[in-house]
This record gives sequence, C-alpha cells and structure tokens, in this order.
Amino acid sequence: MDDAESLVRHANNINVARQLRDRFPHPYTRANASAFLKAATSAPEASNLAIEVDSYAIGAIGYVAGMDVERFSAEIGYWLGEAYWGKGIATEAVILMTAHVFESMNMLRLFALPFADNPGSLRVLEKAGYVREAILRSSSVKYGQPRDQLLYARVNENWRGVSV
Repeated sequence: MDDAESLVRHANNINVARQLRDRFPHPYTRANASAFLKAATSAPEASNLAIEVDSYAIGAIGYVAGMDVERFSAEIGYWLGEAYWGKGIATEAVILMTAHVFESMNMLRLFALPFADNPGSLRVLEKAGYVREAILRSSSVKYGQPRDQLLYARVNENWRGVSV
C-alpha cells in the first residue's frame, strides 16, 4: 500500500490512460490505487506487479491467463509513467515478466493487443521478442473513437507440454 501515492502520481495522466483499456480510470485517484493494490496483493497468484525505479512504483505489468483450450496462453499488459518513457524500462519489464510466466507458469504463448497508433508500445514488444501477427481493424473504441489494434505474440520455445 506504500506504492499508492507514487502510482497516482504516474497513472493520473491522460497520455497514459488513452493507451490503455477503459478499466484503467482517468482521472486516477488514491482510491483507484488502493483498490488496485488490494486486489494485486490479495490475489492467490502474483499476476500484477509494480514496475519500480529507485523504490518508487512508476507503472505496472501483469498478465491474464486464458481458459479452456487457451489455458496455456495469456495476455500481457503494462503501463509506465510518462516521465520514464523511452528509457528501456518497459522493455526490461516485459522481458522479465515474459521469462517469469514462461518458466514458472509453463505458458505456451503470451500476447498483447496494443493500439496500432502507439509506436512506443509497439517498439517495447518488438524489442522484447514479440512478433506482430495481425492488424485488428476498428477492433476497439477509446474515448468514442474507433481504433485499430495489433496482435503481438511470443511463443515459449521451451514449453514443457502436458500429459493428456
């Protein structure tokens, strides 16, 4: 809960919010930070983590596991405070989270759906070894405007499989 103030400082930014799903609120308040931290710290599995620099939370990264036949696939998502954009921090976080999820969760595939007009996020994914697989035309609406998304994915080459 000590991260709440820092999260608000970096998350309460329209330039951050416009690149994320609607469940990421704007304005981002102390109550939003507290609710997020409570959910993240009480989850049985640590699927949402803070991105920290100098002991301050400046963003977050997480994944949502699929179900049924997609149970070995997960969507990865992240955000970073604008003051830290372009410094390689998000790329490092994606690389570390990808390795963690592949190794400890035995996921076969991780994917992301960034907005097509978000070049920073596209570069993060490409530098982290993700490959663009598709353009999803007008697949989302953000602030009343249709937006294309791109499908990026990375496959776990060391996947251990499962017995049937």
